[in-house]
Amino acid sequence: MKEITHELLSSFRAPAFPGSFFLSFEGIEGAGKSTQITRLKDYLEKEKNYRVLVLREPGGTPFGEKLRQAILETKTEISPLAEAHLFAASRSQLLTEVILKELSVPNTIIICDRYIDSSVVYQGHSRGLGVAEVLEIHNIFPLNLVPHLTFYLQIGVETSEKRQKIRNAPKDYFEARGIEFYKKLVVGYDLMHELFPHRILKLDAEGSLDSVSSAIIKAMENMINTNREGHKELLDDQE
Repeated sequence: MKEITHELLSSFRAPAFPGSFFLSFEGIEGAGKSTQITRLKDYLEKEKNYRVLVLREPGGTPFGEKLRQAILETKTEISPLAEAHLFAASRSQLLTEVILKELSVPNTIIICDRYIDSSVVYQGHSRGLGVAEVLEIHNIFPLNLVPHLTFYLQIGVETSEKRQKIRNAPKDYFEARGIEFYKKLVVGYDLMHELFPHRILKLDAEGSLDSVSSAIIKAMENMINTNREGHKELLDDQE
């Protein structure tokens, strides 16, 4: 497998649209992504007056949604390399068709349910394709654009299993892979946090929903305030 170099990691950056932000949520099944996304969207719209769009991966475009259905509902094994390129194709279309256009509108926040980290963790680490190999697939514009902040909701495999049983929903292509696969996912997400510590915020999602929501809102407040202060300093320097 290829080496994960500093040069490769430094090729990824967040979109530059002043006043707008790109966020993502990551975690294994049962981590509570959907609930926390809904709570954050409500807070940002009602308390901060942001225009908020929620997207999902794969999906978010007509092409992406068809691809999502084809992958998650398939009964045939797909190779890790094919999976990685399929998700990258969906992501590229989502960036071009939706994300970049919408972020150009001032005061916009896009929240994505899964993004590049899922590809690295699922296909790169857990399916054995290689972390550097998946990052290399994305080492081209616009795929090298990553969120300003990623919330990694960390739970253990046992908690995931318990929550999935309570939910009692049919398992898709990845969810049906079993406990050993989930253990690899947890290790993979911890690795991504080590590789991108300034972008990925790891939160203990084993506890109450309210405690997780509070941590997310605090992180958002800090990012928004830091951005405003930086913008103000830039304007002061130009005067």
